[in-house]
Amino acid sequence: MIGCGRAAGPVTIGAAGPWTRPVGITTKQGIELAVAEINAAGGVRGRELRLAVRDDSGDGARAAAIAQQFVESDTVLGVIGDVNSGPTIAAAKVYDGHLALIATSATSPQLSGISPWVFRIISSDSVNGVAIARFVSALGRQRAAVIYENDSYGRGLADAFRKSFTGEIVAMDPIGSDATNLEPYVAYYKTRAPDIVFAVGGGISGIALLREARRQRLATDFVGGDGWTAIVSDTAAAEGVYVGAPFTPTDPRAEVQHFVAAYRARYGTTPDDKAALGYDAAHLLARAIAEAGPHRAAVRRYLASLTPATAYHGVTGMIRFQPSGDPDGKGLTMTRVRRGALVLAEQGQ
Repeated sequence: MIGCGRAAGPVTIGAAGPWTRPVGITTKQGIELAVAEINAAGGVRGRELRLAVRDDSGDGARAAAIAQQFVESDTVLGVIGDVNSGPTIAAAKVYDGHLALIATSATSPQLSGISPWVFRIISSDSVNGVAIARFVSALGRQRAAVIYENDSYGRGLADAFRKSFTGEIVAMDPIGSDATNLEPYVAYYKTRAPDIVFAVGGGISGIALLREARRQRLATDFVGGDGWTAIVSDTAAAEGVYVGAPFTPTDPRAEVQHFVAAYRARYGTTPDDKAALGYDAAHLLARAIAEAGPHRAAVRRYLASLTPATAYHGVTGMIRFQPSGDPDGKGLTMTRVRRGALVLAEQGQ
């Protein structure tokens, strides 16, 4: 019978995502580190925790097909994925009624309430946009230019920021995810004189924008959403930039520093927010199976029933869920790039 588990043998969880892309590579590494730690500590209910990995290539149709494979499996008890919002939305309806899905970095508001079997451990763009707008206003900025990648993530976060910002929006520009020639946008911003540029996208367009801004000597501050955590790889262009992130490796909490040390020891590099979210998702799903038993419906009920007293305290913060499946009381942390690292924004002032 599907979802009843076995008397012996491994406990299996699924993981779906774009595992050959940068955002997927570090997410998968975080998941694998958590699985290794769990097994080193005795596994789940004394059984080895096994990971069934499938690559969705960031494609919605592929994600839905993988979801169907996991649903039809007689061993998979829960799933971590699908990293990006589009594939997660496509897969969510397949998991509905069958398997609990814990999304890591899918932030689209369309996921809120999509299924009682779908949870995410990162806050929605609708929440994040408000938080970033308030932060920018608290900095005293009154004129904002907004540039965003023209996809569900970019549009959602940019729109939430636009609606919440109390100052004047002087530009609102969509770009492609692989945009590298941003000279016209920066030249235009010089004529509009914003005191902040809010950018929504990934590391490729982000670094290109910052390099062009430095080249043209655009005198303004920059703030990015969680997709901008990758810009730290360009230490010169990114210095001083504000980033709303779900995690920073400079967080002094003991659990964070344990994770950072373990990740560095295993992979030889500092973990990013995607690695931290994957790590938390794997530990949370394993705890749900350990507490509720190796039964699909019981795992879902456990995740839905988390309270302040029973919440999972992860490296990205306390995790429990609203009825919509969104995290309750969990949001982005405002950070600033200092010497190639994301530090808490107040530390950078």
